[in-house]
Amino acid sequence: MPEGSFAAAGIGCHGMAAYIRPKGLMFSQMGGEGITWVGLSNFTDTPHVFQNLGDGTYYHSGLMAIRAAVAANTNITYKILYNDAVSMTGGQPVDGPLSVGDVTHQVIHEGVRRCVVVSDTPEAYGAASGLASGVEVYHRDDLEQVQLELREHKGCTVLIYEQTCAAEKRRRRKRGSFPDPQKRAFINDAVCEGCGDCSVQANCVSIMPKETELGRKRAIDQSSCNKDFSCVKGFCPSFVTVHGGQPRKPKKAELDDRIFDSLPPVTPLSLQESNYAVMVSGIGGTGVVTVTAVLGMAAHLEGRASSIYDMTGMAQKNGAVLSHLRIAESQHQLKAARLGVGDADLVLGFDIVAALSKDAFQTLEQGKTRFIGNSRVTPTASFQSQPDVSLEEKRLERQVIDVLGQDAVHFLDATGIGLALMGDSIATNMFMVGYAYQNGSLPVGAEAIERAIELNGVAIPFNIRAFRLGRLWAWQPEALTPYLNTMAVVDSFQPETDLDAIVAHRIQLLTDYQDASYAKRYEALVTKVRQAEWDLKESSLQ
Repeated sequence: MPEGSFAAAGIGCHGMAAYIRPKGLMFSQMGGEGITWVGLSNFTDTPHVFQNLGDGTYYHSGLMAIRAAVAANTNITYKILYNDAVSMTGGQPVDGPLSVGDVTHQVIHEGVRRCVVVSDTPEAYGAASGLASGVEVYHRDDLEQVQLELREHKGCTVLIYEQTCAAEKRRRRKRGSFPDPQKRAFINDAVCEGCGDCSVQANCVSIMPKETELGRKRAIDQSSCNKDFSCVKGFCPSFVTVHGGQPRKPKKAELDDRIFDSLPPVTPLSLQESNYAVMVSGIGGTGVVTVTAVLGMAAHLEGRASSIYDMTGMAQKNGAVLSHLRIAESQHQLKAARLGVGDADLVLGFDIVAALSKDAFQTLEQGKTRFIGNSRVTPTASFQSQPDVSLEEKRLERQVIDVLGQDAVHFLDATGIGLALMGDSIATNMFMVGYAYQNGSLPVGAEAIERAIELNGVAIPFNIRAFRLGRLWAWQPEALTPYLNTMAVVDSFQPETDLDAIVAHRIQLLTDYQDASYAKRYEALVTKVRQAEWDLKESSLQ
């Protein structure tokens, strides 16, 4: 957003900007975008605002708001995000025939003073693109300059920003229905200085913190990277782009299936006259809803009743997913689908930040709730604007323990273990289901759970194996520890604190970087400072 400008959020993706951008004004109801400014603009010295508006909302009722702003001759620029999907609620197509050309004709005929298109592929808008007469097309790199120009126009203007939703890009590439550039960006952490400029350029949740002996650096999560490559536009020598290659997947452990033969049977929890309530909390894209559906199907296969209430919210954008699951002997015992205060018998915290959100955390009850959580913390979107924010895994865990007590809480690095044993972090959630089952925290049997996995029809052997590995980890973790890749299973990075060890590490680093002579210069300086501090301490004691 240009310096000195204000932007109002719209319903959808834009709403999140209001939470993390200091100049973002809160959103209104669908179809009311910009209308508050129509009235307010007459009573303030602020000459102009930008109003974000998604293409789905535009087709639903947003055009009416633009019509009102034109009629009132309000100084406002509507930034219409044409991203080709209703991505906040699952990636559905926009409800109606709509193209960028259609939008330009509509807004021009409504009387907007100027309409422009900004795209990452401006070359696609030739004579046959169907744009209205007089509409100019710019590359998205020119967005700042275009906004500055529109800000000075009197009356209502429209900027159509055309770019496919990043979440939809990944989904369609998996289906083979969207171009997949044979190019990937990586960050060389030996060069990275952790300045966070890549986040300033891209504001992308795929940019992750990487803790090292030399401080926090950056890394790109290749599994969620949408190949936008905005992050490389900063002035940073640490980026490396690889053309034509694919990331190496971690090797999975070579385990003989006979290792599961010794698993002891578990008697599922008795439901008696009440229902059993499970809060499943995680983030979008990791299979939270699928896990809940599998457990609900397992209950059905055993002749029980179940209800599922999924709260996906901002899941499309790496946000929280909460699934409320109830299992009972009969339908009339289920009660309300949504779990209320103190309702949870079990919380599966696939993501601890999501598990600590208000709707999930309020379901905990001391003396009743068991908590099984993943100790690996996934950074939230706030990391992009606060690069030095502390993740403080142990503090997050302590919040749960303070409520429930140590005996009712089990934390394990499910992400690291799943990655080490299965070669893919997507094993995390089903691994934790196996752990919960063997721990005696589920009211359904292993046979029913595995049959439900088969009926789901996706990655059947992989998910059954992850489930069994979770069971084995709960019963006999020492049987699996020899197979763990220690680089993958890390509760939290702990930098070296012993001075001699720190100096030895730096000496080796400088030797490898240049030569032993260069490292000696460093060692001599440290020795000199150390001696000076020691002499100062001695003199203060005399």
